[in-house]
Amino acid sequence: MKQDDDNIRAQINELIRDEIQDNINDYLDAQEETKKTGLGFVSKEDESELKVNIPESEVDKILRDYKKIKRKEKSNLSQIKKLGLLDKNGRPL
Repeated sequence: MKQDDDNIRAQINELIRDEIQDNINDYLDAQEETKKTGLGFVSKEDESELKVNIPESEVDKILRDYKKIKRKEKSNLSQIKKLGLLDKNGRPL
């Protein structure tokens, strides 16, 4: 089970990093367009490196929510709802 948690945690971290990288790329593209067209004020760019820290507590919170959802999906009541069964009065179970 621990290995599954580590795999899920790695996937969550990868998704977060991908989303952040996409936003950074969009921002850089917008900066380049501004420079090309000469519109607006362009300041001197910082040469520093951008670092992003993802708090482990947030990843743990996402992991707990994910596990809770998966447990609900595996429950017997959830399986019955997926079948779409009706009671004798035609109402869903």
